[in-house]
Amino acid sequence: MNVLAVCLNPALDREFFIDQFTLNKLNMVPSEKSRMSPGGKGVNVATILSKYGISLIVTGFLGGYVGYVLISELRKASPLISTSFVNIRDETRENIVITDTVNHELTEINSEGPFVSPESVDIFLRKFEVLVQKVQTVVISGSVPKGIPLSFYGELTKIAKKYDKTVFWEARDEIISESMKIALPDVIKYDMRRSEKILGKILSKEEEYIATARDFVKNGTKLVILSYKTIHDFIGTADGVWKFSPKVDIDHSFLLGSGDNFVAAMVLAQLEGKCCIDMARYGYAAAVAKTAYIGKEPPSRGQIREYMNFIISERVD
Repeated sequence: MNVLAVCLNPALDREFFIDQFTLNKLNMVPSEKSRMSPGGKGVNVATILSKYGISLIVTGFLGGYVGYVLISELRKASPLISTSFVNIRDETRENIVITDTVNHELTEINSEGPFVSPESVDIFLRKFEVLVQKVQTVVISGSVPKGIPLSFYGELTKIAKKYDKTVFWEARDEIISESMKIALPDVIKYDMRRSEKILGKILSKEEEYIATARDFVKNGTKLVILSYKTIHDFIGTADGVWKFSPKVDIDHSFLLGSGDNFVAAMVLAQLEGKCCIDMARYGYAAAVAKTAYIGKEPPSRGQIREYMNFIISERVD
């Protein structure tokens, strides 16, 4: 196995494509305009990587009928995906996504998720230590359910680092801020859909993003990606800080899944031996390529290479 994908709070995703979506009104959806698929950021990254021929293990917590459906759909997705979840009593969550391509709007309704007991957390930690020894790379991505401390990414990373594994995070600020008190990963990508906070602050000036990226690297992170005004990113490495921008127009209603494609493409590049800045370029190209169309299907490697030409990469420090 190449990768262990950790999705602590997986979900069954339901996508609806409703042009002229209107609140306080009955919105009818034809059957061909709705989709159901296994989700949660870590699960999404795993599914994308399997499309590129990467074998991996997915772990986390699952419960109830929704959890049964999710794992069944995930196993159907690819023979390269192995599953090793901890079963819990509460029901796995469901998420709803409404895409309106006429008004260029994307509406996400995400459930908070189940409660995970201390006993289940202990079982998971024992399972994780066994699984992490079987892979090269660990990806921890997404939210944490109730019952799990915000610092849990740090706990898992501390274990992974004991076995010299490369670790990727994608999470919101509260999780990163608490987890980095315990351990830092090799790669951090901020999830800024719910909040624009970075280390507890709202950054406004480009100079603040540059300084923050530099600080992450000084503290031990090899690569950090900070989203700026949705479609731009500041990239920090030991060699400096870059600002990435697209040369093409981005339809905001097509943004769903772009972050997961960014992370998956970086993992793919890392497994192929690329340096940090090239990992980031490859990830950014994959994310931009994904915004050219609707749906979860990732861009092909050929499309990613094509979109490498549609990136402005400016060194800013």
